Amino acid sequence: MSIYAKSGLGVRTPEATQFIQAQAGCSESLSQLMARHDGLVQAVVRQQVLGDLPFEEALQAGRIGLWRAILGFDPERGFAFSTYAWPCIKHRIWRAVKAYGRIDRTQIPLDSLEVPDPAVVWEGKAIRRALLSTVDRLPPRLAYVVVARYGLQGHTPFLYRQIGAALGLTKQRAHQLHAEALVRLRHPAFSYRLRSLLARHTLVDYEWAEEEAQRWLHQRGGRHGRS
Repeated sequence: MSIYAKSGLGVRTPEATQFIQAQAGCSESLSQLMARHDGLVQAVVRQQVLGDLPFEEALQAGRIGLWRAILGFDPERGFAFSTYAWPCIKHRIWRAVKAYGRIDRTQIPLDSLEVPDPAVVWEGKAIRRALLSTVDRLPPRLAYVVVARYGLQGHTPFLYRQIGAALGLTKQRAHQLHAEALVRLRHPAFSYRLRSLLARHTLVDYEWAEEEAQRWLHQRGGRHGRS
């Protein structure tokens, strides 16, 4: 395995290569990066007001933030990983604190209340890009159904009867196409990148997707609907 690789910005460092490998699905690279930067999680946790949230649970939340930071970090943008990962980890810890439900709100720093978290903004944009890219891989008619049904182009979501009218189909057929599109989108070949960003790519998630696909095929009599 090559340790160095050329990029437009010069020679890629070994750790930058690991980030790229982790984002491509290499579990070994991901595990190594998680272990190497675990001290960053502990540093963030120690600086936060945790309320009633146990320290160990805060660490777990922070490690989720670290994991997502590793998957989203671009090593060729020229800034340190710790700079990018810190707000990601902090955001996850605060989500856990709020979910725990008993924090004294007077202890929350003003910047946490008033300043948008850059990592959260970036994460939302990354998820949207991954979603649109995934939908674009569908056959055109199925892609239209998904975009129309969920208002992905900024419009009000369409009803099935509106989708059917636009395509010259019945309301029921539009519903069937929507179900078929979702079955396809859940397949790992379509959804790996999006599932990674949403932390929904475990074996359990894919087993559930397979069960849904089999259920849909059974309802369709074992035959794919035309798209």
